[in-house]
Amino acid sequence: MEWTIWAGFAAGLLISTVTAPVGVSGAVFLLPVQLSVLGVPSPAVTPTNLLFNVVAGPGALWRYRRDGALRGGLARRLVAWTLPGVIAGAALRVFALPSPGVFRILVAALLLPLGAWLCLRTLRPARPRADAAEPSARVLAALALAVGVVGGIYGIGGGSLLGPILAARGMPMARIAPATLAATFTTSLAGAAAYAALALASPGPVAPDWRLGLACGAGGLIGGYLGARLQPRLPETALRLLLGALASALGAVYAAQALT
Repeated sequence: MEWTIWAGFAAGLLISTVTAPVGVSGAVFLLPVQLSVLGVPSPAVTPTNLLFNVVAGPGALWRYRRDGALRGGLARRLVAWTLPGVIAGAALRVFALPSPGVFRILVAALLLPLGAWLCLRTLRPARPRADAAEPSARVLAALALAVGVVGGIYGIGGGSLLGPILAARGMPMARIAPATLAATFTTSLAGAAAYAALALASPGPVAPDWRLGLACGAGGLIGGYLGARLQPRLPETALRLLLGALASALGAVYAAQALT
C-alpha cells in the first residue's frame, strides 16, 4: 500500500535523526514499527532492516568522514570481526529462530539490562582505570564476533549493541559513534546478501520487502546525516543517557509483547 511507503520514509527519517548521534543506525528501533505498524512478516523483517541500514548508512558516515571522525583503527577492527558473525546470525535466524515470540524474548533479554547498565554507569561512573578506554584486541574481537551473530539474527548489523557496551566501558561517544555505524553498514551489506541467498533455499517470507526497505532507508539517509551533524553539539552525558534510555525502552516493549 502507498501509505506504508510514506510511513516507512517518515519513520526512517525521524528514528535516524535521533539515533545517529549515538552510533546507532536506527534499525533496532525501526523493527517494531515494521512488525506492528507496517505489517512486514517474520523473518522477512530482518533482511528488510538490513536493507534499511545499507541505504541509510552512507548519510551519517559521509558526515562523520567529512568531520574527520572516522580516523583510527577501531572501525576496521569492528568490521573485521562482525562480518563473519552477521552471516552466521542470518543462518540461525532463518533455520533456528523463525518464531516472533522467541525473537522478542531474545531482544528483550539483550537490550533491557544493557540499556539499564549504561544509564547506571553514566549517572554513577566507575573510578577511572587504565584499561577502561578500549577493550584489548582479543576481547574486542570476541565481542564484535558475538555481536555480529546477534546482529545477523536481529537485522541491526550489531551497532546498537556495540555502542552501549563500549560506552559503558568509558569510551567517548565521539569515537564510538562513527566506528559502530561503519561496522553496522558493512555487516548489513553482508547480512542482506546472506538473506538473499538463503531465500533461494528456504520456504516462507525470507527475502526483504524491497520497496519498504528502500523507502525507510531513504528517510534514514537524510536523518542519519542530520543526526551526525548534530552530534558534536550535544553533551557527552546526554548522548550516553539517550543511548541507554533507547535500549532500555525497546527492551521493555519487547518484554511486554513477549509476555502478552
